[in-house]
Amino acid sequence: MELNLDSIISLLLSSDLQEELFAMKVFFFGISMAMLISLIFFILKTHYMQWLFMQDYWEFSTFRPFGAKRINRIWNKVLKRLETGLESDYKTAVIEADNMLDNSLKRMGYLGQTLEERLGKMTSTTLPNLEDIYSVHKMRNSIMQEPTFRLTLDEARWAISVYEKAFNVLQILT
Repeated sequence: MELNLDSIISLLLSSDLQEELFAMKVFFFGISMAMLISLIFFILKTHYMQWLFMQDYWEFSTFRPFGAKRINRIWNKVLKRLETGLESDYKTAVIEADNMLDNSLKRMGYLGQTLEERLGKMTSTTLPNLEDIYSVHKMRNSIMQEPTFRLTLDEARWAISVYEKAFNVLQILT
C-alpha cells in the first residue's frame, strides 16, 4: 500500500475509524465541557478576573499604582497620630508605619517571613537609609515587647521621617 496524502486523508475520514473513535470523542468532549464550565465558574464567582481588570484599568487611567489612595489614607492617619500629644498614639504611629513598610515590601515581591528578612534582601543602593530602618524597626519591636518603653514626640517624628524617606525612595507614597 502506497502512503501518500490522499490515502492518509481517506483513512482518517473512513467511517470504520470514525466509529472506533466515537467513544473517545465523547469522552474528551465531556472533559472539555467540564473544564469550560469550571473556568466560567472561576471567572464569575471569584471576581479574580474582575479585580485584575479593575487594577489594570485604574493604574492606566490614573497613572498611579493601584491601592495608592488607600496607602495615602493610612499614611495620613499615621501623621495625624503624631499631633495628638499622646504617647500611645506615637507608639501606634510607629507600629502602623512599620506594618505599612512590611506589607509594601511583600507586595513588591521581597521574600522572607519577617520584615528583617525582607530588609536583608535589600542593599543600601535600593534603600539608602537601610540602617535607620533597622534602628526604627528595633524601636518598634521594643514598643511591642516592653510595655514600659517610653517614646517621645521627637523620637516618634524621627522614626516616621525614616519611614517616609523609605516610602518615597520606594515610590510607595504618591
